[in-house]
Amino acid sequence: MLIFFSVLTLVLPAQNDTLGINRKRLNGILITEGALWVTSMAGLYSLWYSDYPQSSFHFFNDNSEWLQMDKCGHATTSYYISKIGFEGFRWAGVDQKKSALYGGGLGFSYLAIIEILDGFSSEWGFSVGDFTANTLGSALFVGQQLAWNEQRVLLKYSFHQTKYSDYRPNQLGSNLLENTIKDYNGQTYWLSTNVYSFLPKENRFPKWLNIAVGYGAEGMTGADYNPDENNGKIIPHFQRHRQFYLSGDIDLTHIKTHSEALKILFNTIGFIKFPFPAIECSDKGKIRFHPLYF
Repeated sequence: MLIFFSVLTLVLPAQNDTLGINRKRLNGILITEGALWVTSMAGLYSLWYSDYPQSSFHFFNDNSEWLQMDKCGHATTSYYISKIGFEGFRWAGVDQKKSALYGGGLGFSYLAIIEILDGFSSEWGFSVGDFTANTLGSALFVGQQLAWNEQRVLLKYSFHQTKYSDYRPNQLGSNLLENTIKDYNGQTYWLSTNVYSFLPKENRFPKWLNIAVGYGAEGMTGADYNPDENNGKIIPHFQRHRQFYLSGDIDLTHIKTHSEALKILFNTIGFIKFPFPAIECSDKGKIRFHPLYF
């Protein structure tokens, strides 16, 4: 990661005259990203890894856990770190192509380092599945930016509280904030497609209206299997199952506004899927209509 930032520091300012790079902004971006990286990694190690014994580097296959909901989370996180990196470099005057590549490299490398830390922890290990999901998330962002200079297919997230965390609060979270991160039963990940961008230029389809396909899972009180009890409390039998959704969505970046505050707000919360009616189809063979799903 230090090499990554060092190369950018050497290469980008040297092209200031030809690309119109703002050196002060660029240096600020590099310093800020480097500081955030060091701080977050130090905090992560202190709060998480330091409590568990270390080991030699090893691999760990967790592809069957949480019905792959965690992999969706990895891809979405990598996608948005890449997006943040891209927008930072664009703000500093770096051209579209280089900003996309450097932003994607930032998203990929940040999560790759976390996987390496996992590889040295005896409790976990380097997950090829997580690494693959991280790569796909960054690749989705970079590929679209290079092909279209825009994001036509967005990765999005939504959440609703469930009953499952009541049975294993230590695993699924004991409050709303923890639930949003830990309780995969309430999370849904979406591919939100901007229909307008795929139609002929002179079309009347609303530019802000997206069609979203979602994936979720429910009935999980454990990673690979559901335990029978937790701290002496019996856990009811829940059937683990996958859920697939079809819904609408709003692409906030396509809503025109002259307010800079609203633009910043729309860009900040743009990763959240907008509540809409949805059709659910589960692998139990059931179809269900939600008047409003989030």
